[in-house]
Parts: sequence; structure tokens; C-alpha cells
Amino acid sequence: MSSVSEAGNNQIDPDKLHAFMGKVVGDFGAALSSTLVYIGQRLGLYKALAEAGPSTPAELAERTGTVERYVREWLINQAAGGYVAYDAASGRFHLPPEQAVALADEESPFYVGGGFYVVKAMSRAEPQITKAFKEGGGLRWGDNDPDLFVGTERFFRPGYMRDLTSSWIPALKGVEEKLKAGGLVADIGCGHGASTVIMAKAYPNSRFRGFDNHAPSIEHARKAAEAAGVGDRCEFEVSSAGEIPGEGYDMVCFFDCLHDMGDPVGAARRACEILSESGSALIVEPMAGDTIEGNFDPVGIGRTFSAASTLCCTPNSLALGGPALGAVAAEEKLREVVLEGGFKEFRRATETPFNRVFEARK
Repeated sequence: MSSVSEAGNNQIDPDKLHAFMGKVVGDFGAALSSTLVYIGQRLGLYKALAEAGPSTPAELAERTGTVERYVREWLINQAAGGYVAYDAASGRFHLPPEQAVALADEESPFYVGGGFYVVKAMSRAEPQITKAFKEGGGLRWGDNDPDLFVGTERFFRPGYMRDLTSSWIPALKGVEEKLKAGGLVADIGCGHGASTVIMAKAYPNSRFRGFDNHAPSIEHARKAAEAAGVGDRCEFEVSSAGEIPGEGYDMVCFFDCLHDMGDPVGAARRACEILSESGSALIVEPMAGDTIEGNFDPVGIGRTFSAASTLCCTPNSLALGGPALGAVAAEEKLREVVLEGGFKEFRRATETPFNRVFEARK
């Protein structure tokens, strides 16, 4: 290859080209490996390796009831990607403690294994999304691969465990005091009920009502609340966001869902109607930039959220005839939606590297 090639009127810098090709190869490896991480989650390979300590492929295969030849290739891939470690002297693989809390401990606030269920499910939506690119329309949440619901719960729950009652609710005006004394909360778009259950366990004097338009998720949430010992204070009901029953709620929550909705203004309006006069809406959204270039962060948060938005969030809203806010909606657009719904106050109460946490009040 010559030192300078031409494509049309643009000169190609060979160093930049080689760097980009290296990036592409890295993305190939990451994309293919994400399927193997999903398999490792499904088969309990990470948990088994964390429990057993340094193991040969044969030992891990025996422990998990899997085939050694596949486990050997899987371990090589995982070690090459830094997900497991390998000791050449002993021929054994092990899971370092940092990877263990992220991949093998579902109760850890740093667990990320659920994200690979989401990746798998969203990838399977490709035919419908490609069609939507050409013809318009979208894909409803309920029509996705079932692993999307499993993965969403497992992916978001660690963050809720870490931040919801320790940081997000305390950042609201007077809400925590009400919940400690005994309040009423509506969790809109509750999914499998992870956020509802976390709040119910933290505030035993309060009552919680979870709502979602996906009936199987509501059934799952009921069982989860019973298993957690808070079923007597948690109710779950199938409902659209614009038709939430009840009134006098001290807090209405939208966890990572307002941007997906077909009628976010209507959802905000109903939330405003059912809140008590001194109540607050807690609106948690993915971290996004206020400009397009604000999503070009070095960690890849904007890349991840915009991909999820293209494959899931935007299609759901468009399938419902909505405005398609998307996961990287700018704060000003979210403000417009909430204020149009009838709220008078809207502010960013706190944030994490992955979330923007807003409070809306009448």
C-alpha cells in the first residue's frame, strides 16, 4: 500500500486508517465475545469459577456440567478479553475479585451481567429494526425477545440498589421524611418491580404501587415482592402511564422509562394529577449530553445509550405513535415534556456517571 492513497477527493492518512482498522477488529472481538459472556451468565460459568478458584478447563467443565472442549475455547476468549485471568505456569484460569463482583455476584451493586442479556435481546430485534429504517414504524417493548425483560431488571437493579435510597430519594425536597413516616408511592413503568421492592425494603412504613403495561412483568413483580417479604405493602397493576389510578401520592417515579413512552407528556400530566400538592416526581434518565457531541465520551456511555436507543427505546415510542425522545434526549427536551404535562418545577437533583436524576413538582 502506498503511503498516501486517494478515495475520491480525500487523501487517506495511512496511520489513521491502520488505527481505525485496529478499532474495528477490537469491535469484532467485543461483539462476538458479548455472546460468550451471555453464555457464561446462562451456564453459571463465572459463578462456578469464582467459587472454585483457579481451575483448568476440565475442572470448570466438570463443575458446571458442560463440555470441556467448549469451556477451553470460552476461557481462552475470556482471558484474551481480560474477563478472566490465566496463569501459564499452572495452566489454570481464575476470576479476579474485581471481575467476580461484576460478573458473578448478582447482589453486588457493581454487577453488570444483566447487560449481556439486553445485548442479546436487542441484537435479535435487528430484522424488525432494519425494516423500520426503511418503512417507518417501530417495535414495542413487549414484542422483543423475552431476555430483554430479564436483562433490563438485572442490568438496572444494581444501580438502584446502590443509589436509589442512599442518594436519589434524599436529593428530593422532603420526600425521604415522608417515606420514613409512612407515604404512598407510584412506580410507573416498574417492569419486574426491582425498584419498587428496593424502596419497600428501605421504607417499611410506606406503601408502594407499581404499574406497567406489560402483564408478564407485573406478574413477575408480584412474585418478587412476595419473595422479598414486602408483598403486604406492594401492589402491582397493569396500566398505561397515562391512566394510573389513585391520588395523593407522595412520590411518583419514572425509572429509565419516560423517554421510551408513546405519550410522555400524557404520562407527565397523569403523574402531576395524582401527586399530592407537596409531592415530587422522581425521573431517572440515562446520562446524555445536551448536544450531539456531548455524547462522544471516552468511556463509551453515549455510544452504548445511543445504540440501545436506536434498537429499543426509539422503536417503542414510534410504534406507539410517540415523539421518540430516545435514551439520549437532551435535558431541555425532557424539561419541555414535563412542564407541558403541568409541572411548574423541574430540576436536576443529582446524577451519577450513568444517570441524570430529575425532580418535578407542582
